[in-house]
Amino acid sequence: MLTRTTTSLFAAALFFSLFSFSTTSIAAEYTLAIQPILPQKELRENFQPLADYLSKMTGDTITITTQRNFLFYWTKMRKRKHGFDLVLDAAHFTDYRVKTQGYTVLAKLPDTVSFSIVTGEDNLLFDVEELIGQRVATMPSPSLGSLRLEELFSNPMRIPHYVWETNTTIAMENLIAGKIDAAIIPTRIASKYNNINVLLTTEPVPHMALSASPDVPAETAEKIRTAIINAHLHPDGKAMLQRLKVNQFEPANNQTYDGYALLLKEVFGYDGPIAQAKSDP
Repeated sequence: MLTRTTTSLFAAALFFSLFSFSTTSIAAEYTLAIQPILPQKELRENFQPLADYLSKMTGDTITITTQRNFLFYWTKMRKRKHGFDLVLDAAHFTDYRVKTQGYTVLAKLPDTVSFSIVTGEDNLLFDVEELIGQRVATMPSPSLGSLRLEELFSNPMRIPHYVWETNTTIAMENLIAGKIDAAIIPTRIASKYNNINVLLTTEPVPHMALSASPDVPAETAEKIRTAIINAHLHPDGKAMLQRLKVNQFEPANNQTYDGYALLLKEVFGYDGPIAQAKSDP
């Protein structure tokens, strides 16, 4: 015969076992994709603090996934059934997924992004037309830099000789060594060099956004939004931001990126809206 004490202990044990089971069953696994602006190993190392922070704040397991170049990234992105749960990437990709796959923008990195066409300090050019036939380095299409470069040379008979580089560091090393004539790189990076000339700077676009796929429950997405926007107020968040070398994430929504998908309209496989591309922030 069970005593009252035994019954109470049994009930308590049952409650905690059910609570433990419930907590375990709620936890989920999500992928966090980062656009391939760096070699895969460097991407994982640089953005692991973000994945760790979001995992801790949500109670879910968030794992970084990378692609080796923008062509593979674009191909993977268009496969809706095997897409990404969470993504941190550029304005044109963000808007494309919002328009065609139902993603939701949660937050963005601060400020805007523009690209600059740069030459070596001894290679003085004054007009982009002078780049026709010259060796110009860019990350492969459909990276934002390559699309901006292609905008400037719409006539396929009058274009530079594009040199595809895997990242900006290699492009700048080759430029300074005289192996190429010019490169298009983020303006923020160009500003760190004293031994180059800036030929042209493109219109800015909103900085990279963190967005969530429709497969991420709304409650989880909102938890991530709150955690990332308020990261600068939390000790773990401050440490993460310091590792990413940013002060904080900014609030953003789908409207922030409206129109930028149209930068992709000439890219093979594009199936988004057709209209005039947006060019100002």
